[in-house]
Amino acid sequence: MGVFTYETEYTSVIPPARLFNALFLDIDNLIPKIAPQAIKTVEILEGDGGVGTIKKVSFGEGSEYNYIKHKVEGIDKDNFVYSYSLIEGDVISDKLEKISYEIKLVAFGTGSSIKNISHYHTKGDVEIKEEHVKAGKDKALGLFKLIESHLLANPDAYN
Repeated sequence: MGVFTYETEYTSVIPPARLFNALFLDIDNLIPKIAPQAIKTVEILEGDGGVGTIKKVSFGEGSEYNYIKHKVEGIDKDNFVYSYSLIEGDVISDKLEKISYEIKLVAFGTGSSIKNISHYHTKGDVEIKEEHVKAGKDKALGLFKLIESHLLANPDAYN
């Protein structure tokens, strides 16, 4: 098994505490409401939403994928750090064991810097292509921008 690590960083005009609440603490409710074409449903299969929880995310109509399951690995509300692993689903091809993410929000001016470290755990000596990673990151950035737009349009939400 190999592990390939990729790092990305984005900035947002939304402060870290508010962004953390929307992106991680209430994402299961928020995304199906504002982007049902992307995420149809999120259901908890095991756990209470905290560390160890396993969730099934069903994608919207027209998506190239049907579902993923992810496991919450860590939640640090004080330091705005959230980590999880994709453990099953059609996003996880026969080449991957799992994909682990650690996302940290840091104050940046009046907004946030979002630092994401992704670890692709491969089966055997498989190599992950940069364009595969970029495609996933582009989709994630699109969802993030929808959430950011929602927060800008609803200044009292998630305060």
